[in-house]
Amino acid sequence: MNDHELKIVTVKTPQEITTRQKLPYFVGISRQTAGAKSISMNLVVIPPGGIAEAHYHKNFETGIYVLEGEVETRFGEGLEQSVINGPGDFIFIPPNLPHQPINLSHDKPAKAIVVRNDPNEQENVVPYTG
Repeated sequence: MNDHELKIVTVKTPQEITTRQKLPYFVGISRQTAGAKSISMNLVVIPPGGIAEAHYHKNFETGIYVLEGEVETRFGEGLEQSVINGPGDFIFIPPNLPHQPINLSHDKPAKAIVVRNDPNEQENVVPYTG
């Protein structure tokens, strides 16, 4: 792309999709929506009492900023480790680390902004059955 083709792309509030992790997801910035080459930025919602399917991100890093709610994330081999995060927390998930987020509230959704160094929506999200 040369300089005269560069422009700012705005993605209006996207439609909800269901991810491979079985969570509501709103794809903001991606290869498909904005022509991104190296990143994606999305909103994930974990419904009240919701549990994502265990998974890992094949060969890409993930940064998460928790907007609302309290989430326990089980991680590692056998999902035997755990961390609890809430609003204002920044979370880093390294590539290929099995994990499973769980909304600890039974009456309020948890919401977070997810940023990855992979411009694809779901192609490199892999179910974990460990």
